[in-house]
Order: sequence, then C-alpha cells, then structure tokens
Amino acid sequence: MNKRKICVVTGTRAEYGLLYWLMKEIQSDPDLELQIIATGMHLSPEFGLTYKQIEEDGFVINEKVEMLLSSDTPVGIAKSLGLGTIGFADSLNRLKPDILVLLGDRFEILAAAQAAMIARIPIAHIHGGEVTYGAYDDAIRHAVTKMSYLHFVTTEEHRKRVIRLGEHPNRVYNVGAPGIENIMKLQLLSKKQLEESLGIYLEEPIFLITHHPTTLSTNPIEGIEELLEALNNFNNATMIFTKANADDNGRRINNLIGLYVSKKPNKRKIFDSLGQLRYLSLLKYASVVIGNSSSGLIEAPYLKTPTVNIGSRQKGRIRPDSVFDCNPDVKEITETIIKALNYEFKRDSEYKIFGNGETSQRILEVLKNINIKSVAKEFYDGEIL
Repeated sequence: MNKRKICVVTGTRAEYGLLYWLMKEIQSDPDLELQIIATGMHLSPEFGLTYKQIEEDGFVINEKVEMLLSSDTPVGIAKSLGLGTIGFADSLNRLKPDILVLLGDRFEILAAAQAAMIARIPIAHIHGGEVTYGAYDDAIRHAVTKMSYLHFVTTEEHRKRVIRLGEHPNRVYNVGAPGIENIMKLQLLSKKQLEESLGIYLEEPIFLITHHPTTLSTNPIEGIEELLEALNNFNNATMIFTKANADDNGRRINNLIGLYVSKKPNKRKIFDSLGQLRYLSLLKYASVVIGNSSSGLIEAPYLKTPTVNIGSRQKGRIRPDSVFDCNPDVKEITETIIKALNYEFKRDSEYKIFGNGETSQRILEVLKNINIKSVAKEFYDGEIL
C-alpha cells in the first residue's frame, strides 16, 4: 500500500513554529510520507536563513521555492507572488502530493494555493475563518479558504464563518490553535538560559515587541514611530524586538527599530528570528507584549502575559480581556502600556479560548483517514450545524 503523501508549505519563522508538531506527527506516522516546501523568508539572508532551523530539527526539505524579491513595495510583493506561483507549480508537479497543508494568510501561501488548485491537489487550510481588517492578509485568508477542501479552524466562531463562506460543515473542523500546542509541549528555557542565549540581562519590566506593516492602511507603517516615541517613557525597561515580516514597507519598520536599538544597546536588542523556543520562553517572562502581532492575542494569554495591541492590523480578531487595544498615538500607547503592566489574570476560562493544545493529533487523524475522491465542491447554502 502506498503511503499518503502530505506536503507542508512554510514561508516564515512564525508559521513554521505553528506547524512543527503537526510535521512531527506526520513524519512519525508509518502510513504517511511528509513532504516539505520551504519558501519566502526562510530562504532570505536578511531574515536569518531560517530554513536551516527546519533542517536542524530533523526534517528534510524536499523543495525550496525562491520567490522573495528585495523590494518590499506593493509592486515588489505582487511580483514575488507571481514568482511563487510559478515555483510552486514546478515543485508540486515534481512532488505530486495527495494533500497540501497550508497555514494562515500570507502572500506565499496564496501563491501555493493557486498552484495547487489548478493542479487539483486537495488543500488543507489551518487558521481559516478569522478576521483582520487592517491587512490584506484578511482577503488572502478568505481566498485560500475558498480554494481549500479541508478546513482546520481555531474556535467555534471561526468554524461558523467558514461555513458561511459556503464550505460544507463536514469538511470544517474546530481543532484549536496550533500555537497553544507549543506552549504545552515545549520545555521552555529558564530566565538565566534565556539571558545567555539572547546575550542581554533581562531586567524588569521586560517588553517583547513585534510590529508588522498595516498593509491596508494609507500609512502602512502605522504606529511604529508613535510606539518608539512612547517607549522613551520606559527607559528602565529591557526591550526585545523581533523584525517585521517581509510585507510591503516591512524594511522601513525594521530600519526604524534598528536605529532605535542602536541608541541603547545594553537595554535593547533586535532579532531577525528568535525561533519558537526562545520566543515562547521570552513570552513567558515578558512583563508585556507590545505591537500588532497575532501571538499577543493567541499565545500570550496562555502564558499569562498581557498584550498592548496597537492600531488596526488585528481589528476583528477574537481576543481575551488580557489584550488592551489602543490607537497609534504616543499618549494612548503610553497609558495602555501602564494599564497592561497592572493587569491581573483571573480564571483560565477568561483567556484560554483557543483550545487545549491537542491540535496536531486532531488534524493528523483527518489527513490520514479522510477519503477524498474529488476536489470539486458545491457551495453550501444549508444550515450551520
């Protein structure tokens, strides 16, 4: 009996961390063959050549799809998308997977989905049904949903939204957020180990800061200048920044952060990539998470770390009470950071809203056992069960 070939696409450090345990489950299953395509920021020296981490973790990368141009303008991103579609068409033709696994909403994922749809390869999409009004990722996410056959969502609300998009309930599974599984399974570093690894003394308060472009805003770098000015009101804080993604204007954000960090290198550092172990360990010890990353809304609450979410990038996404939203205004950011620093976590049920950390096993059971005779779908107009 031939093994079922499950191909996983990964293009960023963050999304690889979310896929790690599922990849391990597929790799160790005797009835499945794991295929991996690395693309996007994984292959860029500017973002740390993080494909090496995938290999160090014991995985074999079957294909590398080069698609990321040095330009981060809208034209450059659109051209990267085109290059990606061409590259994925060739890679998928060589690998001929039975199912293609995609996570999230980035343009690299859209390129892979387009190529797979035309090749009639069933797509299994993770993290569909969510809403983020401030970025074009929102439209990409829903587009990938409509190109996908299987859907693995993180909450009941997201399940219902995917069904409202016309996907049959029998193909939509609420499995929780894969990022929670990392928290449950990884042996996080001690504070001393983390300090040695980061090369900085973590004196409280500790700020973990990630700020990405708000790609649908008239000002894609919305909030970063105001944030950096507001941070000057917390000169005693240790500040760890992770670089923005390779979205349009991401390099502008990274350049501004780099200049800010250089003025006080003993208290501030910026990293291309922390990797999941260091990132989640730092998330555990951080006094507050600041910026506009989804990790502040999903993973941070499980580690009892409050979040200051700036601007519109994550507008519409479900969030617990430990997430404090604010406008990109210096005074408001400052006041919100102070409010977050004084937040006290209460009952687990108030912030543990993305599952219990058994996501990869639930996904594996479906990928392994589902019978897919055709990728043809009819629009579901029935009752949401």
